[in-house]
Amino acid sequence: MSYLFDTNIFLEILLDQEKKENAKNLINTHSEQLFISDFSLHSIGIILIKQKKFRIFKEFLNDIITHATVVSLPKNKYHNLNKIAEKYNLDFDDSYQTYLAKEFGLAIITMDNDFLKVKHYISVEFL
Repeated sequence: MSYLFDTNIFLEILLDQEKKENAKNLINTHSEQLFISDFSLHSIGIILIKQKKFRIFKEFLNDIITHATVVSLPKNKYHNLNKIAEKYNLDFDDSYQTYLAKEFGLAIITMDNDFLKVKHYISVEFL
């Protein structure tokens, strides 16, 4: 199984938060099947640059480009995001991650309990 890592898994490490070591171990365990969405990549950039953590963002980019596959939703699939958001009562980013996981046959690894709503639609694992 390949895994779409949610934004919060990377931020746990990058922002030196409580579950940092667990997140690192999870990434290392699944390094051969690691996927990240373009949305997560942009979100992480927004957060780190806003906090003026330029070096951390640069190191993250160098590492993620080497070890992960970046996936994007094809433009002809965006209209489906409304359906996912409405059906499962999700915000845009969770709808995007959910649809990407479904589209590419990936399981999501996250810390976000909103993904409990879609665990029968896609495979979800929690940190």
